[in-house]
Amino acid sequence: MKLVTFAYNGRTAIGTVVNDQIVDLSHLAPDMQRFIELGTAGLTAAQTAVNTATNTIPLTAIHLLAPIPTPRRNVICLGLNYSEHVKESYGARGQQVQLPETPIVFTKATTAVSGPTDPIPYDPAVTTQLDWEVELAVIMGRSGKNIPAAAAMDYVYGYMVLNDISARDLQMAGKQYFKGKSLDGACPIGPWIVTADELPNPHNLRLVCRVNGVVKQDGRTDIMIFNIPTTIAYLSLGMTLLPGDIIATGTPDGVGFARTPPEFLQPGDVLESEIEGIGLLRNRVVS
Repeated sequence: MKLVTFAYNGRTAIGTVVNDQIVDLSHLAPDMQRFIELGTAGLTAAQTAVNTATNTIPLTAIHLLAPIPTPRRNVICLGLNYSEHVKESYGARGQQVQLPETPIVFTKATTAVSGPTDPIPYDPAVTTQLDWEVELAVIMGRSGKNIPAAAAMDYVYGYMVLNDISARDLQMAGKQYFKGKSLDGACPIGPWIVTADELPNPHNLRLVCRVNGVVKQDGRTDIMIFNIPTTIAYLSLGMTLLPGDIIATGTPDGVGFARTPPEFLQPGDVLESEIEGIGLLRNRVVS
C-alpha cells in the first residue's frame, strides 16, 4: 500500500494511491501519525476502504505533502553507512579512512521535513554549500526497546525516499552534524510510505540522486555497513523507539563536497532522489 498525506480543495487528508487515484482515508485517522499508531488494524480498514470506494480523487488533482508532515520527534539519521562514502568523506578531508565499528547517529529537526516536490530554500547568508544525500528512510510501526536484530523487521511499518540535504559549511564549522543538517526544507521525504508488505527486501534496492538530470549518486542498499535490523537493534538499546519514528539509513558515495572540485546546489537546480520500488522526489532549489 502507498500511503500519502495530501492537500485538496483547501484541506489536508491522508489516503492511499490506487492506480493513479487517491482513496481518502481521513475517516480512519486525522493524520498519518495517528494512522500509523493504528497498526495492522488501520491497514486492514484501509484495504476495506479501497475495496468499497465509490469516489476517488485523481492523483494529478492533489498536492502531495510529506507523508508525515510533522514527525513527533527528530528524524534519526545514520552517518557514514556506506563504505565508499566513508572513503570519499575521509579522502576529501585528507584523513585516514576508518570504517565505523558502531552506527554513527545524529538527528535532523522536525522543521527540516518537507514534501516530495517542495522547494529547497537557498539563502547565501546562511550557507553556500548545500549538498545532496539520497537515503532509504525506515518508518517504525510500533514501540520497542532492546529489540533483537532477529525481530527488528517486525517493527518496520514502511519505507520512504529521503534526501539528507546538508549545509557542509555549517556542519564542518560546528564540528557536529545537527545544525548543518536541520535547515528548513533540508529533509524532503516521500513521495509516499510504501508499507513493509509491499517491499519484502529493502536490502536490494537501487538509490539514485540526480542534479539537473545528471546522475550524482548511484548505489544499492545491499552494501550498507549496518543493515536495517542491526540499526534498529542498536538504536533501541536502552532507548524506546516509537511508532512513526523515521530512520534515515545513510547515503552512498557521490556527494558534492567530496568531488573534485567540490559541487554544491545552486538556485534553480532540480534535485531528484529516487529509490527503486518506492518512488521519486523532485525538489527545486529556490532563493
